[in-house]
Order: sequence, then structure tokens, then C-alpha cells
Amino acid sequence: MNTGKTIFAQLMEFISHHQFNTCVRRYNGHYKVLHFTCWEQFLCMSFAQLSYRESLRDIEVCLRSNEKKIYHLGIRSRISRSTIAYANEKRDWRIYRDLGYVLIERATALYANENFAVSLKNITYALDSTTIDLCASLFPWACYCKTMASVKMHTLLNLRGNIPSVVIITDAFISELKVLDQLLIETGAVYILDRGYIDYARLYNIHKNHAFFVTRARSDFDFQRLYSQKVNKEQGIQCDQTGLLHNYRSRKLFPDKLRRIKYFDKETNKQLIFFTNNMSLSAITITDLYRSRWQIELFFKWIKQHLRIKAFFGRSENAVKTQIWIAVCTYVLVAIVKKELRIQLSLYNILQILSVSLFEKTLILQQLSESNYKNYNNLTQLPLFSDDVMFGQ
Repeated sequence: MNTGKTIFAQLMEFISHHQFNTCVRRYNGHYKVLHFTCWEQFLCMSFAQLSYRESLRDIEVCLRSNEKKIYHLGIRSRISRSTIAYANEKRDWRIYRDLGYVLIERATALYANENFAVSLKNITYALDSTTIDLCASLFPWACYCKTMASVKMHTLLNLRGNIPSVVIITDAFISELKVLDQLLIETGAVYILDRGYIDYARLYNIHKNHAFFVTRARSDFDFQRLYSQKVNKEQGIQCDQTGLLHNYRSRKLFPDKLRRIKYFDKETNKQLIFFTNNMSLSAITITDLYRSRWQIELFFKWIKQHLRIKAFFGRSENAVKTQIWIAVCTYVLVAIVKKELRIQLSLYNILQILSVSLFEKTLILQQLSESNYKNYNNLTQLPLFSDDVMFGQ
């Protein structure tokens, strides 16, 4: 048994202090800071994520009751809700964004060979956004009308391991297309997009960078067929056509050939039309790729249910972005621990175990490898498939 370090301390050792301090120095995070460092702020906020705290008062009471244990973790200041609130208000949220990308890079390498629904060598991403509702009277900076306020969390999800590769937090009125402009397109990667991202100039930018996209066609999709491929109708594929955009303005924006695939889904009794610039993959693979887009929907539902990004500890834009990014850091950190320690439990089960054992002094691998957990099935887990998720937009 480990009689020295708590599970919380062992978990935080998976974060490089050198890399964390580099992020802090980049944004001058310790300017005029005499106590309660950025590391202490991160520890308090990540504790809130891992233990499901609902308020700053919850964080204060829980950590003060374990002062001797958190001292060796690096929290030397006396914890108070006003101190945490001030840090969330004033410390640059980009510190935790950059830390998030450090962890994301590490997790992406760990999950690079992970399988997903489609057997494909290419890096495959799903791009989508989710809205996080806020109170208009408490968060006036996020108002997009007189009575409603929210922020959008735009996410590019790597489908190998469900690791977010890019997260961009914007006002609710920012268009998805503007976020698409901010992405660095990777050569050879496949981008799965819903219909909200259809803009032929931007799709052609993906094409020019020798990457691929898969999306669903809108009802006004005007396509001129040049020739057709043979299809297996038993698989639900009704046609596989190659052609050009028929509309003059659209063709000017996307002058190269496109591929249109019609698919009949027997389960929903719906006909679906996909189009892509990939000419080599089979039609059923293109269909399965778009079906795998449900993973990003489940990712959004998962983090909203199991992390603290619906109730916020601060009201400023900086505090909200700080909390969201520390939630992302927590998610990716747990994914790293799961892979590096070769733990077979789901992320849900790992978080549940950690939430009640953070201050126990036992080896984290031992705590997460108990046989009692291995055959546990969570009856409230999200369904893997639903009609709206699989072929929603």
C-alpha cells in the first residue's frame, strides 16, 4: 500500500510542472501574485471537476477539511471562495487553454492506433458545436437577445479515442463557418461535417489542402451527374455518382468533381444523400463515416453530464472560459491515465471511483483495478446510437 501520496497527488503527477509553468509565464500569470498561484488555482478547480462540487463554498469546505493532505500536493495558501473567485476572474484563461493543448497532444499520440467504427488509416475528425446556456441577467456579456445568453463550444474531435483536437469557445452568435476558417487543415485527414458547415468555398479549401470531407447534402443540392459506379443495393446504397455542381456560382466556388451517394436507412425508413470529395473509399464506408459522427454528439452529452460546465463558479467571460478549459483538461488527463496505466474501465467508471477516493493513500492503479469494478455496467449511460444522433444534420 502507498502510505505517502494521495490519489489526487498521483493523478496530478501526470501533468508536467515544467510545461505548466511555461504556460503560466507565457501569459504572465503570476504578475503581482503573492500567494495562491496558478497551480493552486488549477488544483482547486480540477478538484471541483473530479469530485462534482457545485459551488465555490463546496470547494472551500472540502479542501479546508483536508488541509494536511493538500499541503503536500502544492496547495500552501489558505483556501477561500473569494480567493478562487478572484483568480478565476483575473488569471488569463489562455493559460489553461495552452495546458489543454499540451495534454491533447500527449493523448492524441497515445490513442493514435485506437480503432473506431470504420477501418481507416486516415486521421478522422468530427466537427460540431454545442451551446452552453447561461442566465442573461448574470452573464450580460454573453447575451444574444434580451432574455437569452449562452456560449458555444466548437470542437474538432479526433474519433480515435474521442480526444478533442481543437476547442474554440465563442459567443452564441458566432457562425460555425467562421470557426471552420480557423482550423489548420491536415493533409490526408477526413473531416466529417454536418450541414451547418456547408460552404463551397470553404469545402474547396479542404480539397486544395489534399484533405477529405464527408457531409450530408441539403435539399437544394444541385448536382450534375457525369457517370455512376456500380452499387450493392443490399447494403442500402441506391446510387454512387460522380459529377459537378450544376449551379454556376456554386461551381465557381468548387470547380472540381464531387461524389454523391444515396443511402436508404431501413431502421428510420429515410433516404439520405451524402457528398464528398473522396473518390477512393467505398460508398458504404462513406456512409459509415458519417454514421460515426454520433461520437461527437455523445462527447458533448458526456462532458455536460459528468463535468462541471453547466453551473459556473464565476460570472465573467474569463471565469467561464477558465472553467470550461479546466474541464477539458480534466477529461483529457483522465484519458491519459486510462491509457498509460492500461486501465480497462470506462472513463465514466474511472471518474466515479476518483470522485470518492481522491484523498485516499493507495496506489492509483490498485484503486482503479479492483475486480469489483470490472463487470459493473452503468444502467444510466448514454445510448450509443439514436436516429437523431446518427443522421441528425
